[in-house]
Amino acid sequence: MLDLSFEAPKPKVIQGAAQDWELVIGLEVHAQVASNAKLFSGASTAFGAEPNSNVAFVDAAMPGMLPVINEFCVAQAVRTGLGLKADINLKSAFDRKNYFYPDLPQGYQISQLYHPIVGEGEVIVDMGPGIARRVRIERIHLEQDAGKSIHDMDPHMSFVDLNRTGVALMEIVSRPDIRGPEEAAAYVVKLRQIMRYLGTCDGNMQNGNLRADVNVSICKPGDYERYQETGDHSVLGTRCEIKNMNSMRFIQAAIEYEARRQIRIVEGGGAVEQETRLYDPDKGETRSMRSKEEAHDYRYFPCPDLLPLEIEQAWVDDIAGALPELPDEKKARFVSDFGITEYDASVLTAEAESAAFFEEVAAGRDGKMAANWVINELFGRLKKEDHDITESPVSAGQLGGILDLIAKGDISGKIAKDLFEIVYTEGGDPAEIVEARGMKQVTDTGAIEAEVDRIIAENPAQVEKAKVNPKLAGWFVGQVMKATGGKANPKAVNEIVAAKLGL
Repeated sequence: MLDLSFEAPKPKVIQGAAQDWELVIGLEVHAQVASNAKLFSGASTAFGAEPNSNVAFVDAAMPGMLPVINEFCVAQAVRTGLGLKADINLKSAFDRKNYFYPDLPQGYQISQLYHPIVGEGEVIVDMGPGIARRVRIERIHLEQDAGKSIHDMDPHMSFVDLNRTGVALMEIVSRPDIRGPEEAAAYVVKLRQIMRYLGTCDGNMQNGNLRADVNVSICKPGDYERYQETGDHSVLGTRCEIKNMNSMRFIQAAIEYEARRQIRIVEGGGAVEQETRLYDPDKGETRSMRSKEEAHDYRYFPCPDLLPLEIEQAWVDDIAGALPELPDEKKARFVSDFGITEYDASVLTAEAESAAFFEEVAAGRDGKMAANWVINELFGRLKKEDHDITESPVSAGQLGGILDLIAKGDISGKIAKDLFEIVYTEGGDPAEIVEARGMKQVTDTGAIEAEVDRIIAENPAQVEKAKVNPKLAGWFVGQVMKATGGKANPKAVNEIVAAKLGL
């Protein structure tokens, strides 16, 4: 059972010259649908193709070409909505959003303003053990992406690449529930995680497959609570939109700068103008891009080339029945089934592949030990080498084999780390490596006892010190481990040393 009881984090407070201010943030996340074909054509969506090579006639707006809906993209939007616990609208419709830009050959974008495919949902954003923010989703709608204008290839001309034109996007619109820069970044991280689990978006921000428009406003302490009670947006202050953010770090920096900019304006007696802004990471500041358009500026009207989209509940139910276990549920199960901490479970479930790897390692073994080895030894080494779990040279079976040798007492923790290094760099079966290289630890108490007796006899002064301060017995343990090349069973060594010294 998933426990959704948590404490909401406190809102970010920025001290102005005259008073304290709080932030109010809403995000519009544009997620590229994971699909081999575009939303209304069969053209490829493959990244990195030669410019203008993945363009169908309908994408290029050739006369007489009509859009044909991609059913798989619709299913992906439904799947995403279900993953966000959202309402699925069995009837939705497409609209034309009219504006001119060189990389939009139609002169309009096919989108969904009035009747989106997905309605209200929610995302639980983890901000620490027992602390989370519930962010409400207002809607998810499907729309086409535009192309790309390229301005840095020639000093006198710009070029247009239409490969992205017509690629399916899901625009995920949140309510203004986010209260700080860290929460905003964590929200995008959580959305990305859920969609990657679902397989509906790969979340690659570097390639532009996940982008966020961030709406920021400031309000006085207590005003947000008044908004929640009354629904009156005016108490939240005038918002500015920061377009096309594709980095968690930049999202946080842009929000911080924009909030302070607005505070300076308001406290200086001015008024914040509603506008669209861009973030300049080199200067660390936002700058004006254009005045903020409203829906009427785009002259939205129903798309005459597409009938309303009607789907059946049974189809939605089939998609729901095939959903994978999602991050929150998996995290709760890992804590319950494997006895690990909430933090460790969060790390292990960050990616579906990591969770599957851990689950295979932990099957039938000590969950805490498995988590420790996967997170600290394997993840730590992979991160150091800038690899992810899919590139791990150590398989789940190999790591599980190392844990089995520890559990049987064949190797100590120290030997296990040496063994892990061998498996990581050379490969091979852990049990066979231990046997072939003589790495099995010494469990013969007679041999250990003889070594302890020798070291005690050679160090009478240290013996007297240890009898006065029992903590110094660790010195004898270390000497025995050193003399046996680390192969002596540490537990047996500790017990024999304590008995010999009368501790």
